[in-house]
Amino acid sequence: MSKIISVHSFRGGTGKSNISANIASQLAQRGHRVGVIDTDIQSPGIHVLFGMDEEQIDRSLNDYLWGRCNIEDTAYNVSARIGKGEVIVMGADIYLVPSSIRAGEIARVLREGYDVSMLNEGFRALVKRLKLDYLVIDTHPGLNEETLLSIAISDILFIVLRPDQQDFQGTAVTVDVARKLEVPHLFLVINKALSSYDFEDLKRRVEQIYDSPVAAILPLSEDVARLQSADIFSLRYPDHPVSAGIRQLVAQIEAIGR
Repeated sequence: MSKIISVHSFRGGTGKSNISANIASQLAQRGHRVGVIDTDIQSPGIHVLFGMDEEQIDRSLNDYLWGRCNIEDTAYNVSARIGKGEVIVMGADIYLVPSSIRAGEIARVLREGYDVSMLNEGFRALVKRLKLDYLVIDTHPGLNEETLLSIAISDILFIVLRPDQQDFQGTAVTVDVARKLEVPHLFLVINKALSSYDFEDLKRRVEQIYDSPVAAILPLSEDVARLQSADIFSLRYPDHPVSAGIRQLVAQIEAIGR
């Protein structure tokens, strides 16, 4: 049975989109048909990780939301784009639904908004028409109507936070909302943790604060920064500690799907 996975954070800059793209790519490499949808309509960016730019995006999520096309018409098979010329064998296809990065389209969203209920219809239609095993939703940071919808329909929710007091406070709000919405599987992902930290102690403290499991702790890495979102990190550097953390997340997703 298909699963919807949302990757969310209360604040921007947590590495949420990078984690979303890496989860989706690892699932596809393991033979699952995967969709990725960028619902951060006001500040889209996950398309960059899959090697796409403005000229290559003919139709976007915005076109679907404004009734210009069907949701599946906005999906791009990005399997062949992964790897930047290196041979990376994907076990199954991965489809990306980007949001528009054209200034006029973003301005229209800010000015006019859109019918958020169409997102729910679109998510389910995409899963059915593309025969997806998993749909990964890269959400807008914070809490608004579209992120609440994404959280509410999720089978699995990863909340990404940094070991930072502002993130801690915002995450508490998000966890509370997710519990009220009765998300079946809620996990925390600690990202950009300094290597000097005691990861086991950090995991224990965060789990106590939120009474929720920490699925993985990803270390702060110059290697991730050096890649500059130009590729899928866990496929380019499979032996890296960050990649090992991503595989931990994917293993938990697959365990739930069994």
